Amino acid sequence: MEEMEHAQEMFVDESRDLLQEMESALNKLKAAPENIEMINLVFRAAHTIKGAAGLFGYDNIVAFTHTVENVLEKVRAGERFCDDTLIAVLLDCRDHIESLIEQLGNQDTSSEQDLAQQGQALLTQLSGSADSQQHCSVNDLSSLGQYTEHLPGLERSNINRAAFNPYWHFSLRFGEDVLRNGMDPLSFIRYLRSLGDIVELVPLFTLPGSSLMDPESCYLGLELLLDSDADQPTLESVFEFVADECQIHIIPPHSDLQQYVVLMKELDLEADELGQLFIQCGALTQEEFAYVMEAPQTDIIQPAQSTYEPESEPQSQSQPQTLPQSEVGEPVQQLSSQEVAPKKTAASLPDLKRQESRSLRVDAHKLDQLINLVGELVIAGANTSLLAKQNGDPELMESSAAVSLLVEEIRGLSLHLRMIPIDETFKRFHRVVREISRDLDKDIRLTIEGGETELDKGVVEKINDPLMHLVRNAIDHGIEAKEERLAKGKPATGTVILRAYYDSGSIVIEVCDDGGGIDPIKVRAKAVENGLISAEQPMSEKEILRLILEAGLTTKTAVSDLSGRGVGMDVVKRNIEALQGSIEVESRLGEGSLLRLRLPLTLSIIDGFAVGVGASSYVIPLDAVVECIEYSEEHSKNGNYVNLRGEILPFINLRQRFKESHIDVKQRNIVVVQSGEQKAGFVVDQLQGELQTVIKPLSKIFSRLSGISGSTILGSGDVAMILDVPALIRDAETHCSPRYIGHGEVVP
Repeated sequence: MEEMEHAQEMFVDESRDLLQEMESALNKLKAAPENIEMINLVFRAAHTIKGAAGLFGYDNIVAFTHTVENVLEKVRAGERFCDDTLIAVLLDCRDHIESLIEQLGNQDTSSEQDLAQQGQALLTQLSGSADSQQHCSVNDLSSLGQYTEHLPGLERSNINRAAFNPYWHFSLRFGEDVLRNGMDPLSFIRYLRSLGDIVELVPLFTLPGSSLMDPESCYLGLELLLDSDADQPTLESVFEFVADECQIHIIPPHSDLQQYVVLMKELDLEADELGQLFIQCGALTQEEFAYVMEAPQTDIIQPAQSTYEPESEPQSQSQPQTLPQSEVGEPVQQLSSQEVAPKKTAASLPDLKRQESRSLRVDAHKLDQLINLVGELVIAGANTSLLAKQNGDPELMESSAAVSLLVEEIRGLSLHLRMIPIDETFKRFHRVVREISRDLDKDIRLTIEGGETELDKGVVEKINDPLMHLVRNAIDHGIEAKEERLAKGKPATGTVILRAYYDSGSIVIEVCDDGGGIDPIKVRAKAVENGLISAEQPMSEKEILRLILEAGLTTKTAVSDLSGRGVGMDVVKRNIEALQGSIEVESRLGEGSLLRLRLPLTLSIIDGFAVGVGASSYVIPLDAVVECIEYSEEHSKNGNYVNLRGEILPFINLRQRFKESHIDVKQRNIVVVQSGEQKAGFVVDQLQGELQTVIKPLSKIFSRLSGISGSTILGSGDVAMILDVPALIRDAETHCSPRYIGHGEVVP
């Protein structure tokens, strides 16, 4: 029971991944409707979900996905064009499949009924413009004998005459261990029903003596006829999971009778018993079976080259013997671990199989545990290095240095396991842009740049909502209506850009638009009206633009379902700062806006630079450190800024900022730090050097503590605070003279 629950969890996780691939491919199809690769990708995703759902008996998912798959098959065959209307419906179908999967285990029958109604409505839309296909099937097996004389190729002169059977013939012998391995034979039958109609099914039991029977073993065989439009690879893929422990033969409709000769020689049963099975299920008529049995051996055409090399592996009584070398024409398709046919090379295996050989799904909780243990290893390694230096033993110091290098490599590899491309997050917004622009009657194109940039999984999960709000704002607030854009000489189609790149050890995510921009005069007036600032307060344009991040401030006069209430941007700011990140606002009136999110690459372990402030130690993220310069008391006489090679550099005295005790030092220093385009200096008492820093989050009681982003444990066992560089840079600028550090023209 526990194994089955785990398998179902894997089904849900893998289905979500496939649905994401499906959505991404459908979004690409909008730009290139004839991209056969994307069409095939959508088809494979739907087919794989349907197959896995069939194994677990989720008939509602199978039935719905089967109809979607049929439409996709028509698109692949060129019978239906993949236009915008169809793509929109397929995206809705993708969402419905996701809802069906999320519904699993939910006992709410009312929601089940709602989903069923939604599914029926979607299927009606899906098939609305599709040509209905008529399936002709013959169910009266008594008339088969009369029909055979009208089929072509039925001359009795040789064995190459075609069998009448118009259906796919499956000869299945399940391995004894399939039940122990969690595979229910009935699940494969249910899956086949999703691919077509089962015309006839005849079971076969190969039971040993009562003393040898095992209640956990499977002794089942089947002869089955399937009426299906599916191709052979699709039918073969049904049995991928058990191909190595079962004997499975598939014979296409109207195959030469010679295929049955090969099959009868392969199966370990008496000819009369096999004949009765084939006749009973309708695979052969009485006349055809007699003809096969009477055919002289010389009538069987030898193949030019064998496609099968039998192995000398022993067979059990219930397993088939190896396929004879006297195959003829098209060989009977056998899916087993013994088959090594050239046409079944690794290149032709399903994509899923190839991916499984290169990747392994790991539970995120286990990965978090690994990162935590690596963090503790870093702390223990730092303690060992410190003790080695105190003892002064050269050999111990050398050994400790070697261990430290290995720990650093393990740390880097462990953190890289959590890094995932941001591309998947960005791609989700194709649909958001399309749907919102349709609702607002705007023509907007989304451009993605730097999607291959990798970011910590924990950060990726937490930036989706802030990005969603920024993109919606860009569409609603930023991009003008078509008529207004044309009047301004702009193209009718607006552009929203999602961009990601690395900068100074951080990842930068930008949301840009080519809309009307933000009017700083309106923002300032609204801020004064709301009491956020006084009318006399001098502010630079950059500072005014940052006011849009405050709660309740909006310049939009009309309130819509999307925006206009001044709620949201303050939440974006709060969420980004909770990730030790920062947000910057840039805009040019009439040309567009840019919002820049700057985030740490990881939230667990970083390289740090330790400094002494009073009797305490603080850690600055090493990626933020630019250089160190000497500090003299002369620097404080002109205000809290220094002339750094012609550049005005504001600084902040950390001893005063954190109220640390005074200590006598020969030389104090200024650590120059940078966050984005902003620079500042931190006056410190000591430079203690680089170290690996394990970030320990602060308790909620310290959530309002300004200038501190976390804590860490040093090799000595002491606790050191990790500085919040962006926040401290803002403090440094605030306490310096605005005539030196103001950015841009001060707006009255």
